[in-house]
Amino acid sequence: MSGSSSRLDLHLIGIGTGNPDHLTAQAAKAMNAADLILLPRKGEAKADLVDLRRTICAGVLTQPVRIAEFDMPERAREGDYRQAVEDWHDAIARVWQGEIDRHLPKGGTVALLVWGDPSLYDSTLRIAERLTRAGREIAVRVAPGITSIHALTAAHAITLNPLAGSVTITTGRLLRDHGWPQAVDTVVVMLDGGCAFEGLDPAGITIWWGAYLGMAHEALEAGPLAAAAPRIAARRAELRARHGWIMDVYLMRKEQG
Repeated sequence: MSGSSSRLDLHLIGIGTGNPDHLTAQAAKAMNAADLILLPRKGEAKADLVDLRRTICAGVLTQPVRIAEFDMPERAREGDYRQAVEDWHDAIARVWQGEIDRHLPKGGTVALLVWGDPSLYDSTLRIAERLTRAGREIAVRVAPGITSIHALTAAHAITLNPLAGSVTITTGRLLRDHGWPQAVDTVVVMLDGGCAFEGLDPAGITIWWGAYLGMAHEALEAGPLAAAAPRIAARRAELRARHGWIMDVYLMRKEQG
């Protein structure tokens, strides 16, 4: 990466779950204040994702802002998971730096559109730290966004937490490996590449599931886990086959004794 000392303002903008209505006024202002907006391409199977970002830019920008698209590096699927992620983040940072140096060699303001919010199960802030270690003076600013959790609870018209109860946000990998967290009423599961809920004893558990939240093809399921799990698994497989990708999240709650 370049060792340029010119100042760079990096704006990480939460854009919600794909619905342009989810953008805040702060997000819209930050996009219009940028000199450059970087949009990632993730291959033909996920072309919908860059198309949504293009739609958001077209609807929000009220003045000319340079937009540059780049191909996202792929994460290695073999070997140590954490090391693969670290290497992947290094590769993404190198691509960002190359685009920034090419389009803004003297510095300026760059905006990146982040699904949901940059603080929740997203690595954009960690990748940005790699740019600060490249010798360039960088100021990172965040415009918070609506998370998939907010979109899920709104879609089902439910509260995130039970009265005086606790909530744990975890991943499908951790739920599969360790089961239901101890002394927790409600579990929100993100980044589940499969259906980790199938490994739980369903007795007394209710699930609320959503995919493509906020998008035109939003899909929702809910009910007692024993009855809903097969429906969700079948629908999830059908949707993934139809669209080539899926983004989903679910909330589960145990009956309080």
